[in-house]
Amino acid sequence: MSTHQVKHYAIVNTTASFDSLKGKESLDAALILASYEMPVSLFFIGDGVYQTLTSQNAETIKAKDYIATFKALGFYDIDDIYVCSESLQKRGIKEVNVLTEGQCCSNERLKAKLKQCDIVLTF
Repeated sequence: MSTHQVKHYAIVNTTASFDSLKGKESLDAALILASYEMPVSLFFIGDGVYQTLTSQNAETIKAKDYIATFKALGFYDIDDIYVCSESLQKRGIKEVNVLTEGQCCSNERLKAKLKQCDIVLTF
């Protein structure tokens, strides 16, 4: 009998919300993995922190609002959501403007959390 060890996935978001399809693709990947009961952690660094802003309106640029899907993460047991504090600060974004589900963390803490993951997917 073989023992199958479940891999922990890290999905790292590095692009702004509607800059490309990468944000939506990363969210889709997270939901698919979680639907198969794979542990998933989401990371937002660099321009990826823009995806965590609570006051975004996709309609103004005629884009599909995938950001609203973040509200469903809890249903998929995706609770480990990390936002880079330094990236927020460099972009003049206050932590109060970030999704309440996200934990704002230092670079050191993000690196430590990433090391706990087996597979890293960067978008």
